[in-house]
Amino acid sequence: AIIGADGANSAVARQEVRGADRMPYVFAYHEIVRSPQSGQADFDGTRCDVYYQGRLSPDFYAWIFPHGETTSVGVCSANKGFSLRNAVGDLREATGLDASQTIRREGAPIPLRPLQRWDNGREVVLAGDAAGVVAPASGEGIYYAMAGGRFAADAVDALLETGDVRALATARKRFMKAHGRVFWILGIMQRFWYANDRRRERFVSICRDPDVQHLTWQAYMHKQLVRAKPLAHVRIFLKDLAHLVGLARVSQPSGKP
Repeated sequence: AIIGADGANSAVARQEVRGADRMPYVFAYHEIVRSPQSGQADFDGTRCDVYYQGRLSPDFYAWIFPHGETTSVGVCSANKGFSLRNAVGDLREATGLDASQTIRREGAPIPLRPLQRWDNGREVVLAGDAAGVVAPASGEGIYYAMAGGRFAADAVDALLETGDVRALATARKRFMKAHGRVFWILGIMQRFWYANDRRRERFVSICRDPDVQHLTWQAYMHKQLVRAKPLAHVRIFLKDLAHLVGLARVSQPSGKP
């Protein structure tokens, strides 16, 4: 049996799993630069910055993620006509990081949603980016790749023990049972709130809310929806509704990161 864990451009998936050649992607590009001292160029080595601005990404986000001596400056987009490299250059210039030494440049496709099928019904099952397990909206994939890898290994173990090829399908079934609802909600959130700058500004305003921050952090840490604190859910619902109908006031984007 084979576990195909060879990335978003998985040759195993394309050759063996029906529908894998139609995987939708966003494209990520980042530049690793030498980190300046904190305080220089408005840089804080203890803070991760995320930018929801159409000029930096028309449908996803841009980022500055410090990693000690180096920093990742990057952007994602599914718009094939959008220049990721120019957007990163604009972000570096706007934040003063254009003066930092560029160590390397990297780019890669990131799958947008899990494939409808992860196995070929015989001896192959997929895991990680090859299976499309990257969370919408955030682009997080490491945890989900590890979880999917465990489910794929369990499925192969069951196949080898029983000889029943149907065991391979349990990898996707178990993953979607554990994480499918979170992926569905994040997908809706991305399609709606990332659609234009006006909605992105409202999304950022929502994220300033302490209830949203607390529940989002809990969901992120435990990788499941948080059902505690019903009053917090009610408050969030009412605030979201106010933004949806335009009653909540938000500042207009300044055009500067």
